[in-house]
Amino acid sequence: MDLNWLSDFLALAEHGNFSRAADARHVTQPAFSRRIRALEDWVGVPLFDRGAQGATLTAAGTFFRPMAESLVRDLSRMRTDTRAIGERDTNSLVIAATHALSFTFFPTWLRDHVRLDRFGTVNLISDSMEACEDAMMGGEVQFLLCHHHPDVPTRLELTRHDSLVVGDDRLIPLSAPDAGGAPRWRIADDRTRLLAYSAPSGLGRIVAALRQGELAAAKAETVFTSHLAATLMTMAKEGHGAAWLPSTIAQDDIARGELVRAADESHDIPVEIRLFRALDNRNRAADELWQQLTALSDTANTSGL
Repeated sequence: MDLNWLSDFLALAEHGNFSRAADARHVTQPAFSRRIRALEDWVGVPLFDRGAQGATLTAAGTFFRPMAESLVRDLSRMRTDTRAIGERDTNSLVIAATHALSFTFFPTWLRDHVRLDRFGTVNLISDSMEACEDAMMGGEVQFLLCHHHPDVPTRLELTRHDSLVVGDDRLIPLSAPDAGGAPRWRIADDRTRLLAYSAPSGLGRIVAALRQGELAAAKAETVFTSHLAATLMTMAKEGHGAAWLPSTIAQDDIARGELVRAADESHDIPVEIRLFRALDNRNRAADELWQQLTALSDTANTSGL
């Protein structure tokens, strides 16, 4: 039996719909359906009744569900605890960072705060916010570096992870200029073309939560989506639409005039750059770095009083 089948089973039990469950598991619906069928073949009885309204648990499925939940929890804990024991005395750090910060903010932050001769090997995992959250909650990394807005909580805050603000950024609505230097696309214009972040993106969550009303009022038409801010920036520079882009990656193109504001500053979204700390996956290097950053944060807060 493939252990991923248990997570597939729990996703379908939760969502009651093959399409939504497949999206949650980041696989195509046909592949997801085959995996559910394979699990049922392994068990030997149907676990779901399939109908026009979706999928509901059979009596066997209802019996199977709590045991599957317990097994998935135990396996995750087993992996986390075993890794913690193996790394307890090692001098290495594993940090997940969203794509938008991996190429701009992270190298400078690493240079300023992480002495490689002191902390040893630093392993960076660069991915979407959703994937980084999964890695953090699955015990695969010790820290997560991401954009954050206080009004748009992450999944980590719901599990009470510690965090520190380590920088700031600003999401700016930007477009390629027309021949006269004015924005080719304006956010407030009726039926403007929008380059949007896809669901796994943390920046997408922030923009959707804070700018949904004005986009609806402008009847903005989403013409392209990606979880990569760099991809949206390239599409904006090519004139395909307007996008909210982090200043940290767009500032050089703004300075060269390749991108211009698609709305005034009142449409900007100030955001934090926040570092989250794993609750369970800790070693000597991770604890030492956290103590160092906490001391710096306390000093900065004291000097700002």
